[in-house]
Amino acid sequence: MANPYRDLFRAPGAAAFTAAGLVARLPIAMTGIGIITMLAQTRGAYGLAGAVSATFTLATAVFGPLVSRLVDRAGQRRVLPPAAAVSVAATAALLLCARHGAPAWTLFACAALAGTLPNMAAMARARWTHLYRGTPRLHTAFSLESVLDELTFVVGPALSVALCTALFPEAGPLAAAALLALGVAAFVPQRRTEPPVVPAGRGPGAGGSAIRVGAVRVLALVLVAGGVIVGTVDVVSVAFAERQGSAAGAGAVLAAYALGSALAGLGFGALRLATPPSRLLVLGTAGTALTTLPPLLAGDVATLAAAVFCAGLFFAPTMITVMGLIERSVPPAALTEGMTWAVTGLSAGVALGAAGSGAVVDRYGPGSGFAVAVGAGAAALLLALAARRTLTRRPAGEPGPESAPRATGCPV
Repeated sequence: MANPYRDLFRAPGAAAFTAAGLVARLPIAMTGIGIITMLAQTRGAYGLAGAVSATFTLATAVFGPLVSRLVDRAGQRRVLPPAAAVSVAATAALLLCARHGAPAWTLFACAALAGTLPNMAAMARARWTHLYRGTPRLHTAFSLESVLDELTFVVGPALSVALCTALFPEAGPLAAAALLALGVAAFVPQRRTEPPVVPAGRGPGAGGSAIRVGAVRVLALVLVAGGVIVGTVDVVSVAFAERQGSAAGAGAVLAAYALGSALAGLGFGALRLATPPSRLLVLGTAGTALTTLPPLLAGDVATLAAAVFCAGLFFAPTMITVMGLIERSVPPAALTEGMTWAVTGLSAGVALGAAGSGAVVDRYGPGSGFAVAVGAGAAALLLALAARRTLTRRPAGEPGPESAPRATGCPV
């Protein structure tokens, strides 16, 4: 039986841009936690550290779609280098301000400018779409990207914290800036796989932001809900493990969640299903909602790890389905921006989930924190059910997401 993932890399340049994109996307997972670890050590103020890190996260949510919209209009090679350069310079300034005791406002200003780093996960997905649009391989490519996202958010934070604590406080964010510069420098020159700029007049909704497309809005909200679950798992797992007297057990719980998602993503990418994408979205969010319940009953770290492993099995397939629906729903001239809105929704949800579940844990204890995930799972399912008409609606003169021609019955 042919390996669908090996087949992806038969396209010239595919392996090179994937490797460069993986390096360049690590900083998004490293910088926020790196800022917290750095400022906790240099300033001794966790409140300040969290606020500066939140500023960076919010800035990426604001600047990410704007940078991607510029990419859609001018091309990756023209936009990525200056956007990355601003982020690297601002990060360097942040580190200098932290080391030399500059006023707190300078930390916030630098963190905000550091948020201009481009969303490299969306850039890579845009290249896969350019290579394999309308073929089953695009579904497999999106599955691979979902697994790489998981790898990024497993390796990135741990690496950043390790560097800050083992070397010097600024080492984590410094390494993130270096990886961004290196990754973008390796990614941009690969012209063979770069998507061409598509004139805005060729697609429905031409000239406007991708967020004006109804499907993009609802899919981004689905990923906000999914991100809340991820953020809840991150925070509550740590609190739960500490309550059980095994702080190190939190790593096992988080690894179980990531492993479940990665395995499901790889398996889902190898399937060729005839199920309509909007129905797959409902099935994925239904599974997500149901698997938020068992963690409420976990009595020890081992059972919690097993519960979140099962929850992770639905995360990557749902993410893959969302990205496929985005690709079908936005005009080609807004593809990168549309995918960035989806990833931005996920990131915003992670931040909301971490904050909300943290507040619940502080007041009611670790076991109650997973109630936030239950609510988010229910919201994701309701959004998917309510969005079926939006996701199957046919724009005037254009094939809809369900009726668009495709090579096989590939779900996304």
